[in-house]
Amino acid sequence: MSRARMFIGLLIGTALGVAAAGFLDLGSWLPIESTTRSGERPEQDASGERRILYWRAPMDPNYRSDQPGKSPMGMDLIPVYASGAEEGPSGSAVRVSQQFLQNFSVRTAAIERRDLRRSIRTVGILAHNDEKVVSVNTKFEGWIERAAVNNVGESVQQGDVLFEIYSPELVTTQQEYLAAMDYLKRLREGGAHADAVGRAESLLEATRERLRHWDVTEAQIAALAAAGQASRTLPFLAPTSGFVVAKMGDSLDGMKLSPGMTVLKIADHSALWVEVQLYEEDVRHVHEGSPVSIEVEAFPERRWNGRIRFFRSAVSAQTRTLTAFVEIANPDLALRPMMYVNVAIEAEGVRDAIVAPAESVLRSGTRSVVIVDRGAGVFEPREVALGLADDGLQEITAGLAAGERVLVSSQFLIDSESNLQAATAQLLRGTGETGDSAASNDAGPITSHHAHH
Repeated sequence: MSRARMFIGLLIGTALGVAAAGFLDLGSWLPIESTTRSGERPEQDASGERRILYWRAPMDPNYRSDQPGKSPMGMDLIPVYASGAEEGPSGSAVRVSQQFLQNFSVRTAAIERRDLRRSIRTVGILAHNDEKVVSVNTKFEGWIERAAVNNVGESVQQGDVLFEIYSPELVTTQQEYLAAMDYLKRLREGGAHADAVGRAESLLEATRERLRHWDVTEAQIAALAAAGQASRTLPFLAPTSGFVVAKMGDSLDGMKLSPGMTVLKIADHSALWVEVQLYEEDVRHVHEGSPVSIEVEAFPERRWNGRIRFFRSAVSAQTRTLTAFVEIANPDLALRPMMYVNVAIEAEGVRDAIVAPAESVLRSGTRSVVIVDRGAGVFEPREVALGLADDGLQEITAGLAAGERVLVSSQFLIDSESNLQAATAQLLRGTGETGDSAASNDAGPITSHHAHH
């Protein structure tokens, strides 16, 4: 035997040894039959059955016998048949015995054409809807003398008293309003000229307008007119309903306010933002208006729906995610800001796609391979191009056609046999030896572990 054949035998024996390390009784399930060179005629005995050339040891391809028996390692010898291209596969395809299919419960699945959706599952955090947050401030200088709301988290209704404020400007304006009202009354009662009455009415209206601009309500102005006396402090009312989410300082009592200073922030929680984190690979599948549903651990039986309103302008440098903002209606106020939520997005998918089970694809580096069932126990490894993946399905953009069947279990064994068989044939061609190549190719059942685990 030449050195090349000794090397090939060592290679095959090593592969079989690796396979045996992972399984106990190797000789009982090694069923993959290699093919002979293309063009050879099948040989049969008188009964029409395939003729056995010899028996060989599962762990040592160099050990051969002309009759069945045991190998030096105590394993059953494996028959090697005389077979040809007419009854077996060609190229990188291999023929697998029914015993293997039964022992390993080999399963196949059909390649289909169907619409493939893209379901994105991620996480998010509830936050205030900034469009529904109101800052409470005064347009005049003053001092808070009594705070009715002094804690973050308190609920207020529009028109509730937030605090009472003393402002010299406000007192002076009240007095001016009362004086203008009294002056107009006296002119009307004294029968003054219409022009004088008109000027007095304009003065009263200007004073009233100044009070309105300082957020004094019409009801408060009417109460001032009815009392006929300026109030030292004036109640400041909540401009909206919601929860107090921020305040200035530890205590509001006695605080001096300047015009425009934010005293409180009130947020309406009847609608909240969900800040959703999207990985870069998912960004191309979503857009403004994409439907979103969320769930929270506090209410596992409920689901809230919304749509993406807009995206943050840049990806986070820390998390490498892009934040999308989803508006969620919260009329019963069950949801609270800063809750963690589970997010599901039904993104755009692919229509009329060639789809295979995701488990049928073997990935190794830059290659993706499926094992195609060609029928009659013949299986062919085939490289494919992948597209969208979702919910256990994988889009195949090239390499498969609808109606073909692929392996979804034990496919790494078939791929290993095909690769080992091709490597053996290439080595034989490299040595230029042809005298016994049929016997070398008919090496019998060959199985090995492979990188596609």
